[in-house]
Amino acid sequence: MKFSWPVRVYYEDTDSGGVVYYANYLKFFERARTEFLRQFKVEQDLLIKEQDVIFAVRNINVDYHKPAVFNDLLTVTTEVIELNKASLVFQQTIYRENDETMLCQASCKVACLKATQMKPRPIPDSLVQHLSQE
Repeated sequence: MKFSWPVRVYYEDTDSGGVVYYANYLKFFERARTEFLRQFKVEQDLLIKEQDVIFAVRNINVDYHKPAVFNDLLTVTTEVIELNKASLVFQQTIYRENDETMLCQASCKVACLKATQMKPRPIPDSLVQHLSQE
């Protein structure tokens, strides 16, 4: 199941030419992954505090197709395409909402870590259950 999250391009997201700065797409992807988890009532600060769990990006591969510009309304889609014991892979895409043009696409591998040691650990069972149902 794809999760969709809207984002508006603000002036601060753009370079001097009014085009979204390439690194800001990573911020849009990060926010969408956070909102994706929130749909399951998973808050990352509580995962750290209550379960000693933190997620860290291990690898991200981004393809930029077309630019977004100031004031564009975008849709960021997020779905889990691979679920492993201690990691998961997200497929994410950014579209311009008014004409559904695909602007940017990424594959992001995220590792589950024991926060106090920064070492791999299994993804909590409760989260695996949510992700497996998707």
